[in-house]
Amino acid sequence: MATLAQPAGPFALGTFSAQDGDPFPGLLAQERVLDLSSALDWAPSGLRAVVERWEETLPVLRSLADDDTLGWRPLEGLRVHAPIEPRQIFQSGANYRQHVIDLEVAHRSPDDPRTVEEARAEIAAVMDRRAAEDLPYVFIGLPSAVTGPYDDVVLPSWAQQPDWELELAAVIGRPAHRVSAEEALACVAGYTIANDLTDRATVFRRDMKAIGTDWLRSKNAPGFTPLGPWLVPAESVADPGDLRVTLKLNGETMQDESTKDMLFGVARLVSYASQSARLLPGDLVLTGSPAGNGIHWGRLLRDGDVMEGSITGLGVQRTRCVAEVPA
Repeated sequence: MATLAQPAGPFALGTFSAQDGDPFPGLLAQERVLDLSSALDWAPSGLRAVVERWEETLPVLRSLADDDTLGWRPLEGLRVHAPIEPRQIFQSGANYRQHVIDLEVAHRSPDDPRTVEEARAEIAAVMDRRAAEDLPYVFIGLPSAVTGPYDDVVLPSWAQQPDWELELAAVIGRPAHRVSAEEALACVAGYTIANDLTDRATVFRRDMKAIGTDWLRSKNAPGFTPLGPWLVPAESVADPGDLRVTLKLNGETMQDESTKDMLFGVARLVSYASQSARLLPGDLVLTGSPAGNGIHWGRLLRDGDVMEGSITGLGVQRTRCVAEVPA
């Protein structure tokens, strides 16, 4: 197991198993785990069931976390899975100001007459107007892409430019449909870490340019969304708009930015997604990735790479890339 970081607050939630056992929803406190399938009198089958009854269960979880007489077991020796199985994943694109500026500058036309400094200034002004006046960009991901926070990530043989995108993920705690930005954070049970991997070579359809992006192919290979390790309750995260998002590749820091750089914060993203869709308990709202992706560095993922992703108070995930062997 990777080195673990203590999450913010007195407790967090996750999905665990003994090495040969079935996964169970667990309460994590002080590096020990309580099996909620037996500790709660209604025997939830998974963590999503706990989140579906979040308002009534949260006070019970607080009480359990302080009870030393229960059947706690050491975290060490347990396998840590993705904390929750979402029914829906809402993903946000182009949501970090500096990231978008970097991408726009990197992809500007060779005959663009502007200097790099002029281009950055103009794009920055556009981003500021977008944050003030426009809408977020949200699309749909597949739950089948989710994998555990310490599992190997298989790089498909067809993926020519696999890239990392570490992101803050909000976990929905109650049904939300057409909620306002002022109401949206009350619909969030907690937060976790997602690495929203992308094959840059297949983002845009070359055969159908008018259609644009192909998120199915570029983002949804099995294991392309390492998730976790923990679900940290929202009450333990003082300000989701002021967290540090850091990704290291083979020990070298590649992404290191505050969520302050988001164009649209968690409340606006949840509200926006809810205007069209009905968000369900356990669903994920990914909030976009900051500057420092592989395409920026000119260094994409390859066999043997190790990614270590952390967000303030949410722990650390560590995944190793394994190249798929063509059949």
